[in-house]
Amino acid sequence: MTAQPGRGRAILLGALPLVVLAFAYIVAAAARHSDNVADKILPLPGAMAAAMAALIFEADPLSGQYLFWADTLASLTRLGLGLGIATASTLLVGLVVGSLPPVRATLGPLVTAIAVIPPIALLPILFIVFGLGETAKVALIVIGVAPFMIRDVAGHIAALPREQVIKALTLGANSWGVMLRVALPQAMPRLIEALRLSLGPAWVFLISAEAIAADVGLGYRIFLVRRYLAMDVILPYVAWIAILAVVMDFVLSRGSRRLFGWAHGAAH
Repeated sequence: MTAQPGRGRAILLGALPLVVLAFAYIVAAAARHSDNVADKILPLPGAMAAAMAALIFEADPLSGQYLFWADTLASLTRLGLGLGIATASTLLVGLVVGSLPPVRATLGPLVTAIAVIPPIALLPILFIVFGLGETAKVALIVIGVAPFMIRDVAGHIAALPREQVIKALTLGANSWGVMLRVALPQAMPRLIEALRLSLGPAWVFLISAEAIAADVGLGYRIFLVRRYLAMDVILPYVAWIAILAVVMDFVLSRGSRRLFGWAHGAAH
């Protein structure tokens, strides 16, 4: 195998595709604007900077809010609540289902059935049941990611070496002791990994809910301005969502390595 690149080289290699993509975009945008100065499909960086400056630094005349920050706060609040509830549910249900075979036989098929239902198909039902407020949006995120996370964590716990359980029982532990002393510590790194894998779908569900019924949020703003072909707002908002997702993934990854270094082998 080839040698692993150092941290500095890895950063440069990771940044290279982004630089190439940005350069290709600027070239394509410049070419379109040379043919049509009023082109809206590929706005120039200056136009995007001007549009975003108005949203970031200027208060909206009607609401008095700085729209960019209000959208970001609303979306992150909904996302945080949804992922928080999904993570807590996974930790509780996944631990019990994975550790206790009778519970796994009872609840496993139900979790699997819920997991295969497209969450977006449930959105009208959630709006009917919970209304158009925040509850339906948060519920969509929970329903969208929790079943997958529960299945993953429960499967990981169920696959733990049987010898560990036997040793714990031999030393006097009961079922709850096995769950708390054997299964829980080994489930935590897997829980964080499942949460990382759920970030992308969670953002999809959030944006979908905001696009249908919201008056603030990143998804709401994107779908509001699309009717004006305001790509100078849409593209920066999409880029901002990507940045937020990458930062969240990085924080979870670093946190897992710092707290559970043993689960990542020699890589720290």
